[in-house]
Amino acid sequence: MAAQFGRRLRRGATTTAVAAAAVAALSASQAPAAPQSDSAAGDQTAAGATPSGDSAATGNSPYHTDLPPLNTPNKPGTSVNLPVTGSAEAGIPASVLAAYKKAEQELAGTDAACRLPWQLLAAIGKVESGQARGGKVDANGTTLSPILGPALNGQGFALIKDTDGGAYDGDSTHDRAVGPMQFIPSTWATWGQDGNGDGRKDPNNIHDAALAAGRYLCAGTRDLSVAADLDRAVLSYNHSTEYLRTVRSWFDYYKRGTHEVPDGTGVLPADTGGSITSPSPTPTTPTPGGGTSPSPTPSPSTPGGGTSQSPTPTTPPTTTPPTTKPPTPTPSETFGSLVDAGTGTLTATAGEAFGERVTVRAKNKLGKPLARTSVTFALVGGTDARFTGGKSTVTLTTGADGTVTAPVLTAGEKTGPFKVTAVAGTTEPRALSWTATVTARVADTIALTGDKTLTAAPGAEFADRVEVRTTYKGTAVADTAVTATMITDAETPAENDKGPYFKDADGNPVRTLDLTTGADGALELPKIYADDTEGTYTLRLTTASGATVTVELKVEAAPAA
Repeated sequence: MAAQFGRRLRRGATTTAVAAAAVAALSASQAPAAPQSDSAAGDQTAAGATPSGDSAATGNSPYHTDLPPLNTPNKPGTSVNLPVTGSAEAGIPASVLAAYKKAEQELAGTDAACRLPWQLLAAIGKVESGQARGGKVDANGTTLSPILGPALNGQGFALIKDTDGGAYDGDSTHDRAVGPMQFIPSTWATWGQDGNGDGRKDPNNIHDAALAAGRYLCAGTRDLSVAADLDRAVLSYNHSTEYLRTVRSWFDYYKRGTHEVPDGTGVLPADTGGSITSPSPTPTTPTPGGGTSPSPTPSPSTPGGGTSQSPTPTTPPTTTPPTTKPPTPTPSETFGSLVDAGTGTLTATAGEAFGERVTVRAKNKLGKPLARTSVTFALVGGTDARFTGGKSTVTLTTGADGTVTAPVLTAGEKTGPFKVTAVAGTTEPRALSWTATVTARVADTIALTGDKTLTAAPGAEFADRVEVRTTYKGTAVADTAVTATMITDAETPAENDKGPYFKDADGNPVRTLDLTTGADGALELPKIYADDTEGTYTLRLTTASGATVTVELKVEAAPAA
């Protein structure tokens, strides 16, 4: 999970006190107690879903530990279509909610025995990414900026070396969890789905990620209406008892009621800046929106997996470990802003490299250039354009002058606009975006495909047909408009009113036709007929871009036998 979100739980970093706090919080929220991991961790049957080590869908990367508010959205058994005046935490962004429900429908049609409830996807999406950072997605469901977890380099996390060459996570050394459902690249390579039918499997797209998560949870013969199977499925996603308890509590919370909110307005966990293993000296109670406020009586836990409080609010904890805070960076060392450093218009013809490259400059809190700042460049939208190396996401570091330039961008075959984004910063990320456009190839050449001499006797038809092909820099161009005209030989040619002609649909003579090349850029002209006037005539073929070729037509009587 991306580092800028709230308090985290690292695998292997929890204590008995934390586990006790999670149990207490779960009980306080009236959620059913989840089974311990020793009753569910032995599931080795699901294909590709061994629930331990780096084979988990997320690589057991960090995740949200926030628990739902103590007050539930509504009483059990009531409608899930609550008004938007309900609990803020019960709101799910529109595109995200639609993706979960669509995935449930898809699985109901292809794996009905699994009985996947969309609320389980919502619970995992809440824990993994705060519902795609509160629903910050575009119209296609793709996150406005990549959601990347920390490098799984074995330093506090699992050790998973790069498996995708950085194609998904922009890291060619170690893997990172990617997207709103936080798949590691090796798992996405097996389970990735195209949930929105755009022909791509993108872990940063909520429709693709939700369907992939559903299929992963349904692996093997699981029936998610059975508690033990549901527990095994969740543990296969991230092998942690605390993770199971947290997902279970959100699952129950969403089953009690939820409502749709606009994209980008979902609630994110509040970052208290504290350690999850350090008790808070002041008891708190959850407030709508995920924050905290003073309370006259102690709470059993704080949302986010905080530790339990002392029974008496006035009695401070006696076992608080000493806390060593890292030195606070100076303003000159702290990332402040990201600005465009002179990027020009991003336009290219299909299949060609863009002449301009995106360049940005990172600045510190004082407005001065900031070196060694990581900037992630990403391509957003339905495009097959790619950076050098075939990547759609690349992370680079600014130089001494604070600038960094994205790799060369090459257009694909899909024409139209898309977005290029640049994101820097973790605690206060900054993002820029540019519109890039891919234009269709326009033929720069039209040429004859044969060299036969075209002749006909007066009043007869020409035996051979004229064939041409349109190309752009040697590549065939389909659907090119071509105008064929019988012209005079004057200094300024015009349509000839005598000599060879075509026929229209009614069989009448015409000497100008508008035609279009086929998929391979080739065009065969209709039959040409000769009138009774002998002589040498010219046929001119012209494209919209001005490419021209002429053909000589001879009308002469056949020699006497």
